[in-house]
Amino acid sequence: MISFNQVNKRYPGGYQALKNVSFNIAEGEMVFLTGHSGAGKSTLLKLIAAIERPNSGSVVVKGQNIAALKGSAIPYLRRNLGLIFQDHKLLFDRSVFDNVVLPLEICGFDHRESSKRVRAALDKVGLLQREKSSPIALSGGEQQRLCIARAIVNRPSILLADEPTGNLDADYASDIMGIFKSFHQVGVTLLIATHDENILRQFEGRALALKQGELHASSTGSGQA
Repeated sequence: MISFNQVNKRYPGGYQALKNVSFNIAEGEMVFLTGHSGAGKSTLLKLIAAIERPNSGSVVVKGQNIAALKGSAIPYLRRNLGLIFQDHKLLFDRSVFDNVVLPLEICGFDHRESSKRVRAALDKVGLLQREKSSPIALSGGEQQRLCIARAIVNRPSILLADEPTGNLDADYASDIMGIFKSFHQVGVTLLIATHDENILRQFEGRALALKQGELHASSTGSGQA
């Protein structure tokens, strides 16, 4: 499903974000990406989504080599991906409903199917009753749920989340992880970047540890959840 082979990523100015990173993630697997701030977690996720390209090595997602992918093919790749960013990237001049429907409008879904999918996604994250609200009226945890709804409305096979519980209290974090676990149970492949040790202790899943851009360890969570 996702394969990295000797991947290097260097940014302009010489900063080496990733160094010879290799791993494989199978279809339907839930994997946690750990490491200190600046370890390369966000860069790794951006490579999978073709937001960034590797300088060397191969990144293969669902059989497609990211380095060789033409720009015109990137939107089709991303239809298989759900992306949840640290900074939310919500549109505060649009309603909750309109934030979630945007990916479907871009993909050309008709209004009736789009509305059905949006309301199903909002119901999944517990925000169906807030569809007419502005995102600014939501709490931090609700805004994160909105981001998840937007990420899953296209029914992706792969979900990438960058520190999805980073700014949430323990109860909200547990709720968000419960949502992710429900996706995993129906076969969605998840890669979750986190520094939250509580999550790693509570939820079953392999952990990939980055340190200064290098992959240092692979371990398995306790699976207590």
